[in-house]
Formats: sequence, structure tokens, C-alpha cells
Amino acid sequence: MPVRRVALLGATGSIGRQAIEIISSRAELELCAIMSGSQPIAALGLEHGVSHVQVGGSAVSLLDACEPDVVLNAIVGFAGVDATLWALENGVTLALANKESLVAAGELAVAAHRRGGGLLLPVDSEHSALFQCLEGRAPDSIESLVLTASGGPFRGRTTEELASVTIADALAHPTWSMGRKISVDSATLANKGLELIEAHWLFGVPYASIEVVVHPTSIVHSLVRFRDGALLAHLGTPDMRVPISFALGYPDRPAVATARLDLAQGLDLRFEAVDERTFPLLPLARAAGEQGGTAPCAYNAANEVAVEAFLDGRIGFLEIADTVAAALDQVDGSPARDLDDLVAADAEARSIAQRRLVPA
Repeated sequence: MPVRRVALLGATGSIGRQAIEIISSRAELELCAIMSGSQPIAALGLEHGVSHVQVGGSAVSLLDACEPDVVLNAIVGFAGVDATLWALENGVTLALANKESLVAAGELAVAAHRRGGGLLLPVDSEHSALFQCLEGRAPDSIESLVLTASGGPFRGRTTEELASVTIADALAHPTWSMGRKISVDSATLANKGLELIEAHWLFGVPYASIEVVVHPTSIVHSLVRFRDGALLAHLGTPDMRVPISFALGYPDRPAVATARLDLAQGLDLRFEAVDERTFPLLPLARAAGEQGGTAPCAYNAANEVAVEAFLDGRIGFLEIADTVAAALDQVDGSPARDLDDLVAADAEARSIAQRRLVPA
């Protein structure tokens, strides 16, 4: 089997650390480049024999230099957009863990993917599950996609109860071990909103045909409804090494040393409706997606600003959604013709969000 050269972007985060573990254990995978957002990684490069190492900035020059077979984009937030577009435009296999880039640059990314013709393999557990359930299925046989949400640490709470939650409360996810930003997004359900928009662009399914349900145990990672009434579900223990391994090994399925579900002991397969009044960032994402243009970009940008402010202790939990809603009310959402337009739309939404957070 030929060796696949992997460029790992976001090497110090949760996905990055697990990816290094997987790559190091497989002879057919070679780490050819690593990048972090701000943390020093020179020692990590030396440890794994990687000569292409970068901290911060755009990933494009790094990718040009290392000539990867696979780009695993695990950068957090809008900062991952240029790497996503580079891989899609150049026909390089993209293992995508940076959902924000597809959310913000949906139309541009789809056009680049069409031109480049490479593989786009989702790494989010939900989208990896959908990809596997949809593989080989005729598009006209699909009725809807069903994204599952754990409900985060605040499932069942009222708006009044959320007013006083702390940063530590928001970071205490009940089933997944994740980074700080995505943990807060899970607590607000913004993460599920981002995944909703991502699913639209990944699979070409209209928003009206994408459902979201709460599944507290995170055993069912997503489902597909078919027009004959059947559903296909992807089940497994909540372990991100599984979708990472799937994307890096595709179309093979290498072994992963993860806990197996013991079916004989019984599984908790409860599903619940989402409380969209208490968690408005999910319906706000759907509305932004349906509006189209750069509205999803604005949603993501304002959310990044608000989450950072919350983690810095400058705003309360409920103000995250208020900030995003205010930004969406003020942007025009015009379509982006190119990356420069997209960067300008992102900057505008951030500016609006920042102004709202500054005390009068």
C-alpha cells in the first residue's frame, strides 16, 4: 500500500492529538506537516520527524511546500477556511474537522470541490456517520438526514437556570471530551447549528430535509430516513478516533482500539425534541442557512466572538445567543464572490458583535 502523506492542521487540539496517535501507529500514513494556531510545536515536529512546521498564519504556503496526499483540517474556526479551499481547489483529499470553514464558505467550497475533484471526507462524528449511511444510495431515495445532539451539559435546563451557569459548567460535556470552544458550542447548541449548515453543503440536502434530535447517550451518531420509511443509523461508542481513522484510511477501515458496544447489556436509545426556545442558536443557524449568502459566515463569526468573550468572563452564557442574533439582524448577507468578499463579511460580523459587547 502506498504511503499517504498527511498535513495535520490544528496539531495541538483534541482532534490533532488523536490524529497523531493514529498516524504514528500506521505504516501507510506519514506525517509530512504540522501546524498549530499559537502553541509552539517545534519539539513535536522533531519528535515525529516533520520538517514542515508552522505556528499561526495562513496554511497555504505550508501546504504548497509539503505537497500532502491528505489534509486533515482540524483548525478551530474561520481561520481554517483558506486550508479547506486550498485542498478542494487542488484536488487533495480533505479530511474535514473544521466545520466552520464549510459553514462560512459553503458556495465557494462547493465550487472549488467541483473544480478540484478530490475527496471530501467529514471528520465530525455526525457527518462521518451520515457519509457512511449514504454511501452508494441514490439521492432520490433519501427523505431526510437526522443529526443527533447530546443536548450538552444543560439539557433540560430552563432559560432562567442558564442565566447563572459558569464557564466550568459549560465545559463539562457529559459524553465527549473536546476543546473549550466546541464544548461551549455544544452547551449552546451552536455546534449543532454549524453541523446543520455543514450537512447541507456536504450532502446537497435542503434545510427542510435535515432534522435535529436530542440523543443524550451519544450512541447513535446520525441517521438517514429513506422514502420507503426505513432508517439507517450509525452506532458506536463516543470516540473521535473512529471518524478520524475512517477519514485517514478511506476506503479501508483499519482497526481502532476503542470500546465496543455490548448489545447484550442493552442500549439507551432515547431520543427527544430540541428545546429551541431555550437554545435559540440552533434555529438561528437554520434561518441563516436558509437565508444563504454570507449569513452563515456572519453567524459563525459572531458566535466565535461571543464564545471568546464568555470564556474570558466578559459576558454571561445567555449573551452568546443574544450577540449572534444581533449580528444577524445587522448584516446584509450578500453572497461572497471570492475569498476576499468572505473575509470582509467575516470582519463585518465580528465588528458588529464586538461593538455590542463593549459597555456603553
